[in-house]
Amino acid sequence: MRHLLADTTPLKVSPDYRRLWFGLSISNIGTQVTIVAVGLQVYALTGSTLAVGVLGLFSLVPLVALGLYGGALVDHYDRRKVSLISSAVLWLVVAGIAAQAWLDLESVELLYGLVAVQSAAFAINNPARSAIIPRLLPKELMPAANALASLSMNVALTGGPLIGALLVAQLGYAWAYTLDMVLFLAALWAVFRLPPVLPEGMDEGGSGNGRSRVGAVGLRSVLDGLRYLATQPNVRTTFLVDICAMVLSFPRVLWPAAGVIYLGGGETTTGVLAAAFAVGGILASVFSGGLTRLRKQGQIIVWAITAWGVSIAAFGLVLVLVGRGSPDGTIVWAVVAAGIALAFAGGSDSISSVFRQSILQTATPDHMRGRLQGVFIVVVAGGPRLGEMVLGAEATWFGEGWAAVAGGLTCVVLLWLIVRLTPRFWRYDARHPEP
Repeated sequence: MRHLLADTTPLKVSPDYRRLWFGLSISNIGTQVTIVAVGLQVYALTGSTLAVGVLGLFSLVPLVALGLYGGALVDHYDRRKVSLISSAVLWLVVAGIAAQAWLDLESVELLYGLVAVQSAAFAINNPARSAIIPRLLPKELMPAANALASLSMNVALTGGPLIGALLVAQLGYAWAYTLDMVLFLAALWAVFRLPPVLPEGMDEGGSGNGRSRVGAVGLRSVLDGLRYLATQPNVRTTFLVDICAMVLSFPRVLWPAAGVIYLGGGETTTGVLAAAFAVGGILASVFSGGLTRLRKQGQIIVWAITAWGVSIAAFGLVLVLVGRGSPDGTIVWAVVAAGIALAFAGGSDSISSVFRQSILQTATPDHMRGRLQGVFIVVVAGGPRLGEMVLGAEATWFGEGWAAVAGGLTCVVLLWLIVRLTPRFWRYDARHPEP
């Protein structure tokens, strides 16, 4: 049993990594509290679901726009300094969100602006943190470290919204945002305690400006990273297979209709489906010990995404079998079956994420790591949004159930076509990481 549980060796061998993991785990909960509280506040001010949806637009655009540039910054400056400054900006933004609630300003436009700044800072902060971790641990521990990161994030995704909704209901928005301010200090402290993390080629003497010798930060630096990615089949394939899964079969957009039109129970059922997806990710991370020691990481990713596609198709099949009946009560067996399918999907997604990130962190040379982490955050942020548009359109044409079935099966077919065209990815061996 001990070998099945998550490998905690990274927490034991590196005090810097241990502080960073605990700090981020605590702050992630606060982040999720703020996300749900902002959505609730915008809805309370406007009474419009569309206005809440526009929050996603103000979050996505800066993230995509600055993700690539943020990665370039990480490859040119001390990564600890980049992470510390962007973390401080994130904390100040949360302080601003809390201040508008305490002052009762009731300005949706102000909330949109603060969320946009927050997303822009995250686009720089996330690549910096991700590029730091491979410098704190040996490469053979990266799968275990990413499994621990997945565990903490899924716990935050499960508990954070519940805490946020409870605080808003009982104490108000200001207290929810203030809690995030307090919890985020844990991440700030962890980053502050890190030693300097200089990219390869950093100028440590002479000018003392803390800049890399690989050139100026700008469009050329970003394009250099993209050109490098285009020539590296293993790293490139990690992005392609993730895009395949997220764009063709990301199911979140179907959950509200599943609760109202198919399964019954309305918002409660929608919450159960979301929780089942997150719980699947938690369980996969908790019992990741055996997987993180395997070396054929490309094959693990392929089978995990195959399981994802099959699970999404199974979820859709449950909806097809029930039909669009808008039941007065909850169809319990169908909710259970749909929840199980989504739990398998969440677990499969967690496993795929762990090993995709591990390949990116270990096979990419240090001087390119930040830029490719920037691409990673763009793909991870943009893929699900595009997926919601694709499945939303298909649901309009064919119904939610058949949209999920078609999306899941199409994902599996395209995945194996990509693998067939990239045989090196199938043979990828963690003992000899090649980009």
